[in-house]
Amino acid sequence: MLKIKFLNKKEIIAADQSTKDILKSGFFGYEKDGNLFLLPEEALYLIDIRNAECEYKGKLLGFDEVAEIFRKKKKLMASYFTYKDWRERGLVAKPSNTLYKKPDITPIKKYPSSSIDLPKWIAEGVFFPDDLVTIVKEPDKGRELYEKFWLGQFGSYKAPEKGKLNKLDIYETVFLMEHKKLIIKDYDTKEIINYAKKRRKEFLMLYQVYKDWRENGYIVKTGFKFGTHFRIYFPGAKPGLNTAKSEWAHSKHVLHVFPKNSKLLISEWARAIRVAHSVRKTFILAIPGEVEEKETEINYILYHRHGGEADNPETDKPKYAMLSLGEEEQIGGKELAGAIKKAKDSKLELIIAIADRETAITYYKVRQILLPKSGHEYYEIDWFQP
Repeated sequence: MLKIKFLNKKEIIAADQSTKDILKSGFFGYEKDGNLFLLPEEALYLIDIRNAECEYKGKLLGFDEVAEIFRKKKKLMASYFTYKDWRERGLVAKPSNTLYKKPDITPIKKYPSSSIDLPKWIAEGVFFPDDLVTIVKEPDKGRELYEKFWLGQFGSYKAPEKGKLNKLDIYETVFLMEHKKLIIKDYDTKEIINYAKKRRKEFLMLYQVYKDWRENGYIVKTGFKFGTHFRIYFPGAKPGLNTAKSEWAHSKHVLHVFPKNSKLLISEWARAIRVAHSVRKTFILAIPGEVEEKETEINYILYHRHGGEADNPETDKPKYAMLSLGEEEQIGGKELAGAIKKAKDSKLELIIAIADRETAITYYKVRQILLPKSGHEYYEIDWFQP
């Protein structure tokens, strides 16, 4: 029988040497001053799954009584359910303050880049402020903008032959005006940006991201159908049919902008990622500008497996840091940036573990993207099966 006890009202330790030895061999807790200290989540797991006895002032406490003592701890249940799930997979999760052998390098995915290519001439356009749309006045230039540079939509979507005009969205309009390739009668760039900001207060942050990818040679179009801000085509993509496969050229990536001062309900955020994965697209999260990270506590250091065998904390290095969240809570851009930075400083990839209302756990892996010449931060977020 495993026996644990409260050393004081805030700390739980192994109650006897036998329990201490068993728990150490199972990689529970951390040693300090001759005691083996347990996280509240570890103690709850031992009571819940391993039938451990927990003593407090001579009285045995059940799971609910121990949990009640720690109920003011932030996200206790989300943290417990994610810990339990990882442990039940035969994998080790250690307290975030554990000393461990750091990995040699944090994996970063490098994205390609190409020089920006724009026409030599200047086009004229008519801007419609209520629609935030610009019509290119000269059909020949409008067609070239679309066919050669994939700017705007000539004719109709997926049917450019049905019409003679090119329609530029607000991001394309501002981009071409900033690069002095488009002039609009009665409006300058600042006035058009002000119209966009009235409609969408975070427009400038969205535009910064749009511009960043466009200037690296990528094609950036609306991600409306996928619940994101943009969809991305890699450098060299052109509109129209893929003649080799006789099908329309499809994007492989969608991009969602998460400003540092914004907050997003976890369930909504996860839904956008699921939609992207359901249509086989990589979900990219953008955190624009210099991010002022808010201190975000990483819940656990995670060991995974290689060669089919679970990693051993005594001989192997951890691979991930876990941030535990609940379905009904919100996360802010600063909080997420802080968690990512903390994982990066530890040379670990971040795993976001979300406990839903039925306590099922969904994992997402966050991997940094290196986009050349960029001042913003980008991350691929993939569904992850431990």
